Amino acid sequence: MSTGTHEYIDDPRNANILISINGELKPREQATVSVFDSGFLLGDGVWEGLRLYEGRIAFLTEHLERLYEGARAIDMDIGLTSNQLRTRLAEVLAANNMSNADGVHIRLMVTRGIKATPYQDPRITISAATIVIIPEYKTPTDAVINTGMKLFTVHTRRGYPDVQDQKINSHSKLNCISACIQAAKAGADEALMLDPHGFVATCNSTHFFIVRRGEIWTSSGQFCIPGITRGNIIKIARANDIPVFEKSFSLYDVYGAEEAFVTGTFAGVIPVREVDGRLLGYPLDTDRQWHGAGPMVMRLRQLYANHARVNSEIPA
Repeated sequence: MSTGTHEYIDDPRNANILISINGELKPREQATVSVFDSGFLLGDGVWEGLRLYEGRIAFLTEHLERLYEGARAIDMDIGLTSNQLRTRLAEVLAANNMSNADGVHIRLMVTRGIKATPYQDPRITISAATIVIIPEYKTPTDAVINTGMKLFTVHTRRGYPDVQDQKINSHSKLNCISACIQAAKAGADEALMLDPHGFVATCNSTHFFIVRRGEIWTSSGQFCIPGITRGNIIKIARANDIPVFEKSFSLYDVYGAEEAFVTGTFAGVIPVREVDGRLLGYPLDTDRQWHGAGPMVMRLRQLYANHARVNSEIPA
């Protein structure tokens, strides 16, 4: 049974969370935006997923830098300074008694704002940007952490930047959704997506890595968002003398890998057990059984957990 890389344990506390909409705190059932909002109408906006460790947000500076870079790329004024946005994050956490909490996942979303009429031109936007902050208690299921993900290579590609720049973490995710649907129809947890040249790019909602002969390989990064977790895994590997390469590689290299894993803010480092029906695992053997996460994945998981906690910040 497929689960998806964001499968989480249901937490009854989430029924009573307060959600920030332009600075106003609303109960979950009252947290709404206008049908004329640019995000609803067109997917016009940028967003970040944040992870809380004992009241501190991991890699907050890096996440906010990416958010503001994305906003500049689409010529959108967020309307708040980075420090003001930090304060708003802190207010939401305090209102939900999460200031010292662990295992909280935060979705920070910014859209261009409300339009005078349903149409794409940004010049008919009549309000300031819409800023929504949703904090939820989310713990990954055991299936996500230990069972290993099943990936399927889909026909939907990560395209050239002159069509839609894949480096922008935008609300316009239809290509990723299409990829996710195809993977789910194939019985997989997530889609493995190729770049326009046929090399491995990334997954529909996580970043993809393989391990070959003691080396870590990931894509060139030209056809995916600049992942925060991805970047920190590369940094951690280099700091611990683990060879890591950003390069073009094909499915041939994937199928012959000793280990594979995906990364993301929600669950950190997640092992991959199967790609396109090929079982992966360490050591390579002949019994055609997956024997759990390999030594590189287990090492990186621990290194990343320590690194994330050390590099967490109080929002304000």
